[in-house]
Amino acid sequence: MKAFRGKPSIYGSTHSEERRADLELNGITLRFGGITAINKISLKVNSGELVGIIGPNGAGKTSLLNCITGYYKPQKGSIIFNGEDVTGIPTHHLTSIGIGRTFQNIELFAGMSVLSNMLLARNLHCKYNLAQASFFSRAVRREEVRHRRILEELIDFLEMQSIRKELVGSLPYGMRKRVELGRALALEPKLLVLDEPLAGMTLEEKEDMVRFLVELNTAWKQTMILVEHDMSIVMGISDRISVLDFGVKIAEGTPDQIQNHPEVIKAYLGDTTFV
Repeated sequence: MKAFRGKPSIYGSTHSEERRADLELNGITLRFGGITAINKISLKVNSGELVGIIGPNGAGKTSLLNCITGYYKPQKGSIIFNGEDVTGIPTHHLTSIGIGRTFQNIELFAGMSVLSNMLLARNLHCKYNLAQASFFSRAVRREEVRHRRILEELIDFLEMQSIRKELVGSLPYGMRKRVELGRALALEPKLLVLDEPLAGMTLEEKEDMVRFLVELNTAWKQTMILVEHDMSIVMGISDRISVLDFGVKIAEGTPDQIQNHPEVIKAYLGDTTFV
């Protein structure tokens, strides 16, 4: 099927202040007992950027994402989002102000349909209460139609028309990763945090996912942080890349700068050549 060629209504104007997603990490340190998972990491993400984070297993990449999205509270440092200090703020509040994410391990409801899983994300944007929903008034019906329209636009964009009513548990792994991306987008995130969205996919599934991510970033100006082990993809689509090793940021720069950085080559990339 052909991908949706328009722009889902959740994106509105790509230049709108409502899409602003400026993130700044200042000296983030996270410890678990005597283990320092993240040590004085600073990072800046500007609205509209796709910033990659790479590093060996155990480098602290997911721990850093968990700090950004409220799952962990760092012992030191600050996290500033759109001028507001959000350090240690609960996850549900961060979601409400525009920080959404996907997970390294798929977090979907396997016994529910694709559409139902995505509908759960829209609860954040419901403007009616339980009593109003019980009477299913005209205003409630009108809002339900709006939510459904947004989801159908996202389903069209992600080319999931044929599986929209299928149970998530019956889908191939790569398609479930696509559903998880759809659910994250249904939150209307200003900042989308992606934790290994390509892990476990076939080559064809990776190509499709990369195509979606590139269009989200270039055409819709979706701000993204991407953690991924496939270096050819990270190097190909990121505006900037930060490299972690043993919880410390050892380098930051453009893909070309990172590929030729001696510390990165020594710590992570080895003799790998990117084409």
